[in-house]
Amino acid sequence: MHYAEIKNFDIANGEGIRVSLFVSGCPHHCRGCFNQEAWDENYGNKFGEKEENEILELLKPDYIQGLTLLGGEPMWPKNQEGLLPLLRKVKEEYPEKNIWCYTGYLFDKEIMEKMVRESHITKELLTYIDVLVDGRFVESLLNRTLYFRGSSNQRIIDVQESLKQRKLVEYKMKKEGEKVNV
Repeated sequence: MHYAEIKNFDIANGEGIRVSLFVSGCPHHCRGCFNQEAWDENYGNKFGEKEENEILELLKPDYIQGLTLLGGEPMWPKNQEGLLPLLRKVKEEYPEKNIWCYTGYLFDKEIMEKMVRESHITKELLTYIDVLVDGRFVESLLNRTLYFRGSSNQRIIDVQESLKQRKLVEYKMKKEGEKVNV
């Protein structure tokens, strides 16, 4: 797996102050994508133990709320295998921190109905992800007033609650205490 960037002190991609990993490789090629260079799975640098350790170190301060995965496409099967060891370590070392993931795949239709059934890696990966922002970016639905997403078709999902209830559960914002429309 390759990655485009590791960003510290990110406040745009999930609640609180976060560490973000921008993976490389995306099959969606959404028109108007903000990160087209990361469509190429070989863009950037190779991701390995050194980068895992860097992320774990960046997550250490109490004021860092968690890790965000985006890209590229973190849920692309080619990237899932590279992300799984990292997520295991993050949850082991920092169980109080949350993990957000941005994906162009639809949680209920593509991930749960197809990917989970075909891959034990997807199934395990979901056990570590707290919040999933799903749906491809649609340029004609761009809405800059939405929290943590680019277009109005994208949903913010509470993954752990969705897995427990076996249905899609929208994520409730922590700070405002309001539901985010999905």
